[in-house]
Formats: sequence, structure tokens, C-alpha cells
Amino acid sequence: MSILVNESTRVVVQGLTGLQGEFHAKRMIEFGTRVVAGTRPGKGGTTAAGVPVFDTVAEAAEQAGANASCIFVPARLAKDAALEAIASKLDPVVIITELIPVHDAIEIVAAAMKAGVRVIGPNGPGVTSPGQCKIGIMPNHLFKQGNIGLISRSGTLTYEIVAGLTNLGLGQSTALGLGGDPVVGLTFTEAVQLFNDDPATEGIVLVGEIGGSAEEEAGRFIKANVKKPVVGYIAGRTAPPGKRMGHAGAVISGSEGTAQHKAAALEACGVRMAELPGRVPELMKAALRA
Repeated sequence: MSILVNESTRVVVQGLTGLQGEFHAKRMIEFGTRVVAGTRPGKGGTTAAGVPVFDTVAEAAEQAGANASCIFVPARLAKDAALEAIASKLDPVVIITELIPVHDAIEIVAAAMKAGVRVIGPNGPGVTSPGQCKIGIMPNHLFKQGNIGLISRSGTLTYEIVAGLTNLGLGQSTALGLGGDPVVGLTFTEAVQLFNDDPATEGIVLVGEIGGSAEEEAGRFIKANVKKPVVGYIAGRTAPPGKRMGHAGAVISGSEGTAQHKAAALEACGVRMAELPGRVPELMKAALRA
């Protein structure tokens, strides 16, 4: 089992003919993902990465059977690309693009909620279910099929912790990068609920960072609903208040949103907290034995 994607997922890569789109489409195909189409207005009828290119997402859905999207379109055009995928009811819509204006992201998320479509991102590494499907840019070689679900706001921490889990013999059911912008689609709470409902996921890793209150909200959900072991890590313990750190959403204002506040709130909700990312796999292994 997995969440969001599986062996039946058929992906259209929007922006396939660009350098990044074609490069990562090839890596997805190597992973086993069914990349069935790409889009680029004006390039319909050509091929890239060995798959057909269409002018529109609607054509890709109708003619190639695409049911999910991965977006590598430049930021100024990403809103229109996402709305096109949402209009065709592709699910999930994975937005890799960074630097999308906040108001565009708000419009994308609102349209997705209205259509009942799940958006992952923007500005995230995507979603990977080992042995089944990868949509995004996560490195193929890090993953091992297993029963640990991972949710993260940070791409690089996702890779580091997945590698640690794999090295310790703990495979993953799905690894999910939510994105580091102030406005993103799928939330920590929604992702935790998906993993909690997945019978193949036996433990959950939650990787947060400074800024916002999404981790605290997920903690309250975990306390009330989750019986599976949850291990957490919060990045940004030394970040100064009011200063953006890496991601657009990583800004501390007041006490809520600091790494210390988030870690304490999650620990109070029963989450086993690691002080270093390298400790996460060990804590998870111990939690599964408990």
C-alpha cells in the first residue's frame, strides 16, 4: 500500500520539453513510474523522454490516459498550468516550481479544494512510493520499499532521513514533500491522516521547520487520533526571529513558529522528537519495537 500514488498512476509532465522536465521525467521512468505524456503548447505531436507531447493537459488525459500531473513550468506560468491540470481533475497535481507568487498559490489551492483535487507543493520535491511510483525530483537510489511514511517541508532533509531509514533497514511506504512556501496544498494534518489510514504504514516521520503553525496543528490531530508511532524533527533551532531561512514560509514571528515551540508542542502530543536528523531512524526503530 501507499498514499496518493501507486502502480496505476499515469503521469503527465507539464513542461516536459524543458531541461528540468525532461531530465526528471527520465529519472521517474527509471524508477518505474508510468509517465505517459508531456505537455508544451505548440509542441504537440513531438516526443521527449520517449513519451508523446501534447499541446494541452486535456489532450494528455483523453488520449494518453494521464490521471496525475507533475509541473516543471516556470513560475510566471505555473498558475495557469496548475489550473489546467485541476480542471482536468488530475490527482495529485505535484508542483515542483519554486518562486510562485503567493496570490497565485492561493488561487491554485482554492481551485483544487473546490474541485476535490489534491495539490502537492509548490516548491517541493514531490511524492515517492518505492516499488510503485515517483512524481518529482527525489533521488531514486535512496529508497527502499517498506512501512514507514515520511512527511517533510524540506527536500534535502527528506533525502537525508530517507537515506538513514534505508541504511537502518527501514523501508518507506511513501515519502512526501509538502513544499516550503507560505501557501501549499496538502497539509501536515491531511498527510498524517492519510498515513494513519494506510494499513501498510506502521510508523510516521514528521519533518518540520520554523514558521507557521502546521506542525502544531498536526500534533493536536496525532494526539487525538493516531495510535501508530510518530517520530519528529524540527529544523531551525538557531534561526533568528523575523529572518527568512531558506524557504519563503520559514519565518519566525513571536514564540509560536520557533523550532523550540514546535518541538515542545509535538512532544506534548506524544511525538518522539529527535534533536538531530540523524537520530530519526534510530528513534523510529526503537518506537516500532516498543
